[in-house]
Amino acid sequence: MTSADQYRMIAAALRARAQANDNPDIQKQLDALARNYLLLAEQADKNSHCDVVYEPPPVKAADSQP
Repeated sequence: MTSADQYRMIAAALRARAQANDNPDIQKQLDALARNYLLLAEQADKNSHCDVVYEPPPVKAADSQP
């Protein structure tokens, strides 16, 4: 299971908790949190397609430093 899938599962659980809750303020908070987890899932999907390779800068010779 990818991290994006895990975020989507958490979002679904939060939405279910929001619907089961009677307090409108808590419902809004849980819905907002669920939306943020869905945004995390989208970002995780995008990041899974990136292949970033870090290459350190070349080491300068001791005699070429000021």
